[in-house]
This record gives sequence, C-alpha cells and structure tokens, in this order.
Amino acid sequence: MITKLTGKLLQLSDEIATLEVDPFEYEVLIPDFTRRHLQMKLGERISLYTIHYIDGNVQKGGRMTPRLIGFASVIEREFFELFCSVDKIGVKKALRAMVRPVQDIARAIEQQDIKTISTLPGIGPSTAEKVAATLRRKMAKFALMVPADEDSEFEIERNVIDETYQILLALGHGESEARQLLEVPISSKKEFKDVDSLLQAVYDQSGKN
Repeated sequence: MITKLTGKLLQLSDEIATLEVDPFEYEVLIPDFTRRHLQMKLGERISLYTIHYIDGNVQKGGRMTPRLIGFASVIEREFFELFCSVDKIGVKKALRAMVRPVQDIARAIEQQDIKTISTLPGIGPSTAEKVAATLRRKMAKFALMVPADEDSEFEIERNVIDETYQILLALGHGESEARQLLEVPISSKKEFKDVDSLLQAVYDQSGKN
C-alpha cells in the first residue's frame, strides 16, 4: 500500500500530478483544490499523501487498473475517504466534487447548508442532503482545519482540537457555539499540545469578551 510519495513535481494537469521518485515516475490523480495548491510548485520537491485503489468493474469484464489519488495533507486524505463513504458518491464523483478547500466543504456539511453542498460538481440537492445527513456529526475537526508547516505537528493539533470540541459539547455548548469558541485560539496559530492548554485558551478569551 502506497500512502505517501515524495519527489520532484514534473508535470501538472487538471487531474494528474506526475512525480519523479527516482528511478520511477508516478502519475497521481488529484482533486482540483490540490491542483491549485501545487500549481506554483512545478520543479520542486513535494509530498503527496495517497490512496491506492483499483479502478474498473470486474463484474462487467472491464480492465482493472491500479491508481493513486494524492492530497497535500493527511487530513485532506481523511476527509476524502469519509466523503467517498457516503452512499453513491464513490471515488470518481468525490474527485470531481472536491473543488473547494476541505474546511469550506466541511463547514457547509456541518451547517447542513444544502445549497452550498449542491454547488459542488456532480452533487445535486438530493445527494447533498444525503452527504449532510451522513457526515454532519463527523465534520468538526475538518471545519476547524488550520494550516501547518509540518504534517506531524498538524496531526497533533488536529486531535487536540477534536477532543476539545467534544468536551465543549459535553459541557453544554451547542455545536455552532463550540466551533466559534475554538476559532479564536486556533486562528492565533499558537501551538496547543494538549486539550487542557486549548481549553484554557478558549475560556481565557471568552472571559475577556
């Protein structure tokens, strides 16, 4: 299973990034929001976090082709896998739909904003309702995404954010209120290595208001 590729970005098209990982070259399918992230990095060394899947329909006698799908971060890959889990979405439809940043799509799902979700390519109103119903309660950590220079640091903070969000819900805050309470300390770009430090920052800033 190939889960990460690091190499020189040789080519970039609407749907494919070609990486040189000496002595090989890999073609990696990418959604549009990942393409935009990469378009100024031609010739540079990059990393893509990948999903390895088999394309084709063996029941219809079609050819089975191994393919890679790549993302700029682990959390984007995780979101994509969740999105694909919705009934009748699948890999190809999810790839086509991912034209906006993950945090924007996640917020629309969390808020059950069917109008916004249905503007994604290939996602009509009925599918948008299914996406919102299936994923709404799984979107907090994606809706609160913040960029990080190193994926390992982001992974620690992402887990801290998710756990703190769940604690705020348990303390009686509504979903929207809990997310709003977290947005200020998260946007400060300070590092929060544990739930206690982030929770303290949440209540420090709420006490100043």
